[in-house]
Amino acid sequence: MSDVGPRFLKGHGTGNDFVLMPDPTGSLDLDPALVVALCDRRSGVGADGVLRVVPSALTAEAAASADRATWFMDYRNADGSLAEMCGNGLRVFARFLVREGLEAPGRFAVATRAGVRAVLDDGRGDVVVDMGPAVLPGLGTVSVSVDGSSTTWAATAVDMGNPHVVVVLDDLDDAGPLCAAPHVAPAAAFPDGVNVEFAVRVGPRHVAMRVHERGVGETQSCGTGACAVFAAVSEADGGAPAGDEWVVDVPGGRLLLRRRDDGGIDLRGPAELVADGTLDPVWVAAHGRRAGAGS
Repeated sequence: MSDVGPRFLKGHGTGNDFVLMPDPTGSLDLDPALVVALCDRRSGVGADGVLRVVPSALTAEAAASADRATWFMDYRNADGSLAEMCGNGLRVFARFLVREGLEAPGRFAVATRAGVRAVLDDGRGDVVVDMGPAVLPGLGTVSVSVDGSSTTWAATAVDMGNPHVVVVLDDLDDAGPLCAAPHVAPAAAFPDGVNVEFAVRVGPRHVAMRVHERGVGETQSCGTGACAVFAAVSEADGGAPAGDEWVVDVPGGRLLLRRRDDGGIDLRGPAELVADGTLDPVWVAAHGRRAGAGS
């Protein structure tokens, strides 16, 4: 066993926090148990998810995109499950690439399980992510309820490369403590689970939201969730013309969204890297059978 464990970084975007695991050789095979241990806020590093930073050419999931995107964002939820896309995570991922000199400041592409996404990062201010279009799949009646409440709300399903349902409330406190995953029906419409957003209108082109992320719980922010809320509320209000900027307040800060002429949504927000270190190899070996470096 090596005396030095694998490198990690800690970062966040509007309070949605991540452990980044650089894997330039494609040799780090994250065991779900290791992901769970890393994300534990008492006995691990603590995070909403893990971002493995790996060359697209070195992973089967993204090899076909290697000519368009050098790097693949391998995102894992805090429960160890795979996720398709994460807007806050992608901003942090991009900031890491620029800081490390792996991408030049400016515009570049990153591969995700939801497809290739363009990002714009000058290495200093906010990061802008092309989140792609929001798709309202028209699933018919979707309802949401939460533990401890007898109320059932109608919800709008939105596909942002990952699944969401959006409930518009009069008061965000009506959603309760969100200690458990909300109940969504029909459950068969979301076989892999679903992210649930609760939103209120604050003013013209201004909403606030809370989110319960599948595989994680309530988080301080969700980039794809902010896009889903923007899409659902603007559609209910008659649509958002291209170029209009919307403000989405999340518990961890503020995100800015704009629909482009091609229908895609630009998500703008901060990205911060807060720590850089190495994991203890004994701890890694104890929590993941296939931890790669350090095992």
